[in-house]
Amino acid sequence: MPRWKPDARERLVAAALQLFSEQGYDDTTVAEIADRAGLTRSTFFRHFPDKREVLAAGQETLSRLLVEGISAAPAGASPLTAVAAGLERAAGAMTPFNRELGPRLHAIIATSTQLQERDQLKRVGLVAAMVDALRARGVPDPVAALAAELGALAFKEAYAAWVATDSSQELGALARTALDRLRSAVTELG
Repeated sequence: MPRWKPDARERLVAAALQLFSEQGYDDTTVAEIADRAGLTRSTFFRHFPDKREVLAAGQETLSRLLVEGISAAPAGASPLTAVAAGLERAAGAMTPFNRELGPRLHAIIATSTQLQERDQLKRVGLVAAMVDALRARGVPDPVAALAAELGALAFKEAYAAWVATDSSQELGALARTALDRLRSAVTELG
């Protein structure tokens, strides 16, 4: 019999979101989250420094996937084509668990200024990771920054559409469509 049950991180995230939904973010303790997940406080702190970070649980993985996709794009790819490759890579890792938690996560974040600020920092971190990956490909700073911002916006729109519907459309396809729409919008700026 294993010493620890598998999927502790995922269980902690699910438990936290359930409790935040039921009793509010401020009124939920780490001990309650760990208990609901069937784990200990020390297990919680092995995975997260505090309860706020539960809501950004996948940020490092998402940043890494975006960077890997951008880095793996063909050498002659345009900055937006490289960003599209990053979006594809990140979208491919999203699971039904991510889709199920999306609406609850959004609702919880909307209830707290502190959580909204953390969500914005998460976005800034994702953009910075994409900018760095584009710079490593030799893309000049202003172009890298714009491409990364468009990528983050496309991912946000695609993810919102993906979790809001029972559509069988894949997140990657939604991200490509959103990025193409934004690319067209940029050309209209003149």
